[in-house]
Amino acid sequence: MKRFKGKMEDGGASSSGAVESKAGFVLGNVAEVVERILTFVPNKSLFRLASVCRLWRNCARRVLRTRQNLSWLSASGSSLYEEHVLFRTMEEGLESVFLLPQTVLLMMDNESFTGHHGAFRHKKAKRCQSADKLDVVDRLRRLLPSSCDLLCVITPGIVLTPSEPAGQVPKEFMEGEAGFSLLFPAMEGVHIRPFHFCKNSLSDTTLEKAGLAANPDLKVVLLFGYEAYKTGAARFLNQLLEPLGRSNVLIAGGHVESVLPHKRDCCSPGSFGVTGLTLSGPRIQGASVLMDQAVNTPASAEVTMRRLKAANIPESNTVGFMFACVARGHNHYSDQPNVEADIFHKLFPRVPLFGFFGNGEIGCDRIVKENYTLSQTDANGLQHGYTTVMSLVHLG
Repeated sequence: MKRFKGKMEDGGASSSGAVESKAGFVLGNVAEVVERILTFVPNKSLFRLASVCRLWRNCARRVLRTRQNLSWLSASGSSLYEEHVLFRTMEEGLESVFLLPQTVLLMMDNESFTGHHGAFRHKKAKRCQSADKLDVVDRLRRLLPSSCDLLCVITPGIVLTPSEPAGQVPKEFMEGEAGFSLLFPAMEGVHIRPFHFCKNSLSDTTLEKAGLAANPDLKVVLLFGYEAYKTGAARFLNQLLEPLGRSNVLIAGGHVESVLPHKRDCCSPGSFGVTGLTLSGPRIQGASVLMDQAVNTPASAEVTMRRLKAANIPESNTVGFMFACVARGHNHYSDQPNVEADIFHKLFPRVPLFGFFGNGEIGCDRIVKENYTLSQTDANGLQHGYTTVMSLVHLG
């Protein structure tokens, strides 16, 4: 019996070794199997696995090329740490995202920098605002790839879609800690480029370099002005909006509290300026509607937003943007919360929605689709107050 048991044990070990040998052969030689396995691996781990061997490196590269859909991380509520609640979410979430961010658009509430509502502000109450902002930029740079373009905007209120798969219903936050980061990977047929101008840097040359002029592939401009109340800011912004208003591009955005330091070596502290993203490429489509002050009931808001639905923009790999006045939200709808975000979700249940409550809105009714543009305004009709600009941007 002992001899028989020994033979059985030897046979079991031999069988196990044979299985491991076959598995090792498959994983070292069958690209189809390796590539299929790597599709289930987050990008950060994927880069580590790419160093195993040449086969795995080639498989990893092919998997990376398939990950061209937008993703996002968002958070709300009070943080238990000395930093904004969004940072903890990003630190954990970036470990498991299935893309490599090339451009990041990040927005956070203004209370974290000017009020005492966030927990992390209590321990920093005596620190100046600019020092806090520099800390934020440094923190973000450590979290994101070094080659990633970052645009960070501070606003009075936030509109976001939760990043948890179970509850992706957009929410409006007019107070309290909230923020999101939109993660754009490299995408075929799509070129996303950040820009920043102040009164010292705006010229025909810099406009062309940023892709805002002499760019036939330009389809969408997300544009955010800051310190807009200062003398000369309106005239400065018109210099940028006039040529854009005459072009066949979708323009959406508004006036925000501030932007985090972004190539500010040309600007004096506290000066006005504008920042944003250009989205160029033949695959991009977009549409926007302007909800004016008269749109003040859920029924009228839905009627207006159905014009956005009628544009027939593809909803896959598409993101919604909502740029609203701080006077809207529940204050505008007889104390009913989340009216506009709920209607958007009703009409576009598979499209995430992001944006802010700001100090003025930029946009109009416009469709940019395939080889034509439908616009109902000119450059003089792009700036508004007490309105909401609701937009769709399809990335192909």
